[in-house]
Amino acid sequence: MEGQEVKLLGARFSIFAHRVEWVLKLKGIEYEVVEEDLTNKSPLLLNYNPIYKKVPVLLHHGNAIAESLVIIEYIDDTWKQNPIFPQDPYERATVRFWSKFVEEKVTDVIRRAMFLEGEQQEEEVKQAQDALLVLEGELMKGKKKFFGGDMIGVLDIVLGWITIWLGAVEEAACFKVLDPCKYPCIGKWMERFVELPVIKANSPPKDQLVPFFQKFRELGLALAAKK
Repeated sequence: MEGQEVKLLGARFSIFAHRVEWVLKLKGIEYEVVEEDLTNKSPLLLNYNPIYKKVPVLLHHGNAIAESLVIIEYIDDTWKQNPIFPQDPYERATVRFWSKFVEEKVTDVIRRAMFLEGEQQEEEVKQAQDALLVLEGELMKGKKKFFGGDMIGVLDIVLGWITIWLGAVEEAACFKVLDPCKYPCIGKWMERFVELPVIKANSPPKDQLVPFFQKFRELGLALAAKK
């Protein structure tokens, strides 16, 4: 029916767009990807996300939903099969808390570190390592296969980018956040996560990510030097 098709405005190497794709695939939802060039943003993107002007944006029933965590919850509320969020209100609140923790203490911190050097970079890397130790403890508590239990849930999806993207970022920016010996539970979790068919079939190869992040970092450092 017209107006009910699902479209995703995304970008090939965006961790945030891939999160949404993983959930769409897990739910078995048919969708179309509209690939965005983030160096030359389309009128479509600027029209549907005029506030942040970034991907991902989900288009459904003619409505636009922006921000990956918001989109994931919208998808889970709209399509009930293969739930990503727990049904219990307390458990839902708990995974929202930890999802916010991952975004602020891991994702945002590592993204900042990518555009820093020397002591400033080391400080951000240490923050990310401390946050990963906290998450290591959460996995150890229940001796869980995934943060969602026996099946992946929203927190696995939110942190899932570290399984592929983090190694590429580390190589591109010449720092090391994740030592599997220091984080054995996270290391095993990563192995399980990347072997899931949906994840394996819908993630970019690392050899393409490294040059992308090298150029991305060089551009960011050049822009910072001009200020």
